[in-house]
Amino acid sequence: QVQLVESGGGLVQAGGSLSLSCAVSGSIFSIDAMGWYRQAPGKQRELVAVIISGGSANYRDSVKGRFTISRDSAKNTVVLQMNSLKPEDTAVYYCNAAITTWSRSSYNYWGQGTQVTVSS
Repeated sequence: QVQLVESGGGLVQAGGSLSLSCAVSGSIFSIDAMGWYRQAPGKQRELVAVIISGGSANYRDSVKGRFTISRDSAKNTVVLQMNSLKPEDTAVYYCNAAITTWSRSSYNYWGQGTQVTVSS
């Protein structure tokens, strides 16, 4: 059993900052990648940022230079630091982890989602 528990999010004015955290627990052999997705009302879920086990990160163009993803491998957590937030960043943010279990099966897991609202 694997669980992803998110924290952070909330309401902030444009130009402000928020930090999202996601902790992974359970029967984990390895975490191959961790990332954050978001889904705004009426839109498809989209990748925001991802960090792989080697530490390299990728971002969608619209958040480059404003968002930073980081990972604490010892604690199985991933953090998304969001600065210079814009109203268009408003969405439900979901943590995602690509995990290999002790049975050597690989799965994609999702957190429950956390709301980020940026007011203009």
